Amino acid sequence: MQYEGVLTKMQTEYGNPIQYYLVFENSFLSVNQLLDKNITISFVDFQCLNCTKKKKVYRQGFCYDCFYSSAAAGDWIMRPELSTAHLGIADRDLVYEEKAQLQPHIVYLALSSEIKVGVTRKTQVPTRWIDQGANEAIAVVEVPNRYLAGITEVALKNHYADKTNWRKMLTNDIEAVDLVAERLKLENLIPAEVQPYFYADKTDLYQINYPVLHYPAKVKSLNLDKTPVFEGKLTGIKGQYLLFEDGTVFNVRGAEGSVVRIDV
Repeated sequence: MQYEGVLTKMQTEYGNPIQYYLVFENSFLSVNQLLDKNITISFVDFQCLNCTKKKKVYRQGFCYDCFYSSAAAGDWIMRPELSTAHLGIADRDLVYEEKAQLQPHIVYLALSSEIKVGVTRKTQVPTRWIDQGANEAIAVVEVPNRYLAGITEVALKNHYADKTNWRKMLTNDIEAVDLVAERLKLENLIPAEVQPYFYADKTDLYQINYPVLHYPAKVKSLNLDKTPVFEGKLTGIKGQYLLFEDGTVFNVRGAEGSVVRIDV
């Protein structure tokens, strides 16, 4: 069978294991059903996720113009401490920013390589952790806006990584850590105005199982710009990556805005 469309991040369903879906305009593909099968991925074109024009993607699936103009690509997305909607101050579009920033946010610890601190909207739990390939994750605080989550993350970045080591994550080279105990160590590390929101007694540890037949010893990344046609046997799915038998890994989210054809 053949599927074609614009890549966006795989949609997920929490289960044992996680269920993954590639959703295109006129069809969708259950990726779990492709495990242990040969598939071919072919690059066709680019299409900006924002303006939908056939323009080369710059970042986050957006063309250059949209990345620097759209409210959906403001600096506060990657750096939540820069959020200003709680002050009534716009970055690019106050209506959009109020909707996105003035809602409950979670600051969390996740274990995808070593311990990582991060921020997500409450509505994105546990999706955010699945997308990062975390084996375990736990909330630290739940705050009413993105700014408070951002300043908490900044404070904790002095003690924990804020990025995932994707190579270690994909080879499943992960240290054993008790996240519940780790959370109890950091109450005094967070800003004073956030301490009332600290999750002191909850045992809401998420454990996540991915559909992986076997993990590679080493990984090499597939870049569709350099390799426009790739064929391989799918042996796993973790985070937003497809894992192949020969050690090739494909970051679906990193290729957002690429029009691809998938032959099964």
